[in-house]
Amino acid sequence: MSHEPVRGLYGHITHTDLVSRDPAATRAWCEQVFGWTFRPPMQSPMGEYHLFAYSPEGGGGIGKGEPPGQPGSTPFVHVEDAQASFDLAIEAGAVAIQKPERVMAGVTIALVRAPGGVAIGLSGP
Repeated sequence: MSHEPVRGLYGHITHTDLVSRDPAATRAWCEQVFGWTFRPPMQSPMGEYHLFAYSPEGGGGIGKGEPPGQPGSTPFVHVEDAQASFDLAIEAGAVAIQKPERVMAGVTIALVRAPGGVAIGLSGP
């Protein structure tokens, strides 16, 4: 699996991670209520991870959080260069949560806590 960056989407939220106490139930609800489409679940250290799409440009995943695993969501912003965006975010006052890490061909992700405490993901090459 690989991903090609889309220049017109830089700065857009194109992936959202949802943390659920019951990912399968959240998946079924999202399918029914929103009509989201899902790929077959992938295995992760926390169990099944359910990738979804709500449009050709956006989607996300539903997984189970670690105990206490408070349910919630984290938006990931599509960026031109994950490392450069991470460095700029830190320089501008964010705190590193997860340094840039390549997760598949064409996709590097990082996570920062922006001023005010909001977690924001960065996703790009």
